[in-house]
Amino acid sequence: MTLPAAPMSVVPEEETAPPSRRPGPALDLALRVAGGVIAVVGGALSGVLELLLATVRVGGQLIGVSVLVAIGAGIALSWFAREAVGRRWAVVLPALPWFVLMAVASVRTSEGDLLISGDNWVGLAMIVAGAMTFAVMGFRQILAPPTGREG
Repeated sequence: MTLPAAPMSVVPEEETAPPSRRPGPALDLALRVAGGVIAVVGGALSGVLELLLATVRVGGQLIGVSVLVAIGAGIALSWFAREAVGRRWAVVLPALPWFVLMAVASVRTSEGDLLISGDNWVGLAMIVAGAMTFAVMGFRQILAPPTGREG
């Protein structure tokens, strides 16, 4: 004896798509602007921190901790700016205040004060390392294939 089969639908039921989690255009723009501002402030704070660490001595000898901070902060800030703003040119946002700070720090004031002197190898290495880090990160953005997020 066979039991009759229960009626089944041949067409599969359509799944309801979850609501989109993408923010609206106004919120997206506000978040990108906020990310850009954070990147600029981060570049300035990074420059100040590196200038403060350029004269750190251990046992009377200069140590190059500010060089390492310049490289690490340059990489992190460039990555953050690119991700937060969503544009390739965003690497300029942390780099610009950093370069301005380094230029101001290397110019003698009217009183004769100088933040980075020519006999401080750490300060000179920090400027070179930081500038090269921002240059490499910018060059990598130029060579990177375009993503769908840029628009």
